[in-house]
Amino acid sequence: MMSSRTKFYLDKANGKWLGVCSGLADYTGIDAIWLRLGFVLLSFGIFPINVVAYVLIAWMAPNKPYGLYQGPEEAKFWQGVRSNPSRTTAEVRSKFRDIDRRMADIEVYYTSRNTRLADEIDSLR
Repeated sequence: MMSSRTKFYLDKANGKWLGVCSGLADYTGIDAIWLRLGFVLLSFGIFPINVVAYVLIAWMAPNKPYGLYQGPEEAKFWQGVRSNPSRTTAEVRSKFRDIDRRMADIEVYYTSRNTRLADEIDSLR
């Protein structure tokens, strides 16, 4: 499933014409308006090459599957994976280390001889 989330897709749901610029925006994390503006500006200089490339991309790229991401946070995560996978894995590893440390602190607190905690538990009974 990971490979399908790191591929380039046409985003016709958010696209204006064929969904290439919105697909690139989804893939890179750049705002689609800047990609569209860049395409229009390039169209004035090298019109035939730019338009042909756009149409070829629209013809060759698959459509974005419905429900590819569960929400905007997951979409942002996969954009980070595409842009720099090693940084993303380091961030995930760091988060797990932090969770592990916090769980160890809770375990130490719970298993240590803590009279205040024991008093609170007894008061709840």
